[in-house]
Amino acid sequence: MTLAFAAAIYFVIWWIVLFAMLPIGVRTSEEAGEKTTPGNAESAPHVPNLLPKMVATTVVSSIVFAGLYAIVVHHVITLDQIPFFPRYDRVQ
Repeated sequence: MTLAFAAAIYFVIWWIVLFAMLPIGVRTSEEAGEKTTPGNAESAPHVPNLLPKMVATTVVSSIVFAGLYAIVVHHVITLDQIPFFPRYDRVQ
């Protein structure tokens, strides 16, 4: 696995995990017991807490990437073991 490929995979994993983490613990202004600010949507988060979510996203995506990296580097699962991939003859 090259460095560029690893960085690209980590970037994709990080964004997927971020979008999965964004709705966790979000409360609207109405749920927080405060009046909504004019010009904001009623469903807008009261306090989004983005920094803790980004830190948690980095930790979780690092763990997921480490597992994926170990699988790819140590050939735990090869492409031939995935049932729906087409089979090709090996070139020697």
